[in-house]
Amino acid sequence: MQVRAKKFLGQHFLKDLDIARQIAQSIPADVPTPVLEVGPGMGVLTQFLLENPNIDLTCIEVDHESVVYLKVHYPQLKLIEGDFLRLDLPALFPDKFCLIGNYPYNISSQILFKALENKDRIPVISGMFQKEVAERVASKPGNKSYGILSVLLQAYYDIEYLFTVHEHVFDPPPKVKSAVIRLTRNQVAHLDCDESMFKTVVKTAFNQRRKTMRNSLRALVGNNTEFLSDEVFNYRPEQLGVEQFVDLTNKIAAHLSSAPSV
Repeated sequence: MQVRAKKFLGQHFLKDLDIARQIAQSIPADVPTPVLEVGPGMGVLTQFLLENPNIDLTCIEVDHESVVYLKVHYPQLKLIEGDFLRLDLPALFPDKFCLIGNYPYNISSQILFKALENKDRIPVISGMFQKEVAERVASKPGNKSYGILSVLLQAYYDIEYLFTVHEHVFDPPPKVKSAVIRLTRNQVAHLDCDESMFKTVVKTAFNQRRKTMRNSLRALVGNNTEFLSDEVFNYRPEQLGVEQFVDLTNKIAAHLSSAPSV
């Protein structure tokens, strides 16, 4: 019994057992035992997670054909048939849990944003992503791949790029390379700024990433020449680290609160 890879679900089944084993081992031994695997497919990663007696594994799979396969081959598995993006994580995991998977490439950024919404519940996120997305998550300021995902995730997680995975170890082989990364929750409970405005500033800045901050944020802060003369507005968004975005957010918040109401 085999599962057909479905293009609309972004399915590419990993064949290399050694890589699957390495991904399973990317969850540190000292983290909370509940683990949620996203998109187990035919269980190539699942089998190694089930071998670990310290892991209390739950899987969520949207593909019914894969669900049938998993129920036959891993009858002991706690399995949810459904969409991770619609999952009520606090209801499923009242306490902390780890997230792992060979994530579907077509929704991998959405998966990370959902995990970020539950950052205080998820101490570790690990697994395989499209290489471009993995590089974006792990990228440092000054790189072309540095962007919204980089800043928002690095504000709360330490990122490790573990290794690159080539196309030939998948069935069917994707047209892009993949990479395994691990995100470990840092000690930042709350940013030293309005976190909602921080997200707005970061997203607004990178929506026009080729422009200077002065031009990309003008719609947000207005045309006050004196305020926009601050040196930070001379930079492009990819040149600013998390702390600089925090400082900028505080400056913008103070500016907007002091602006006369219309």
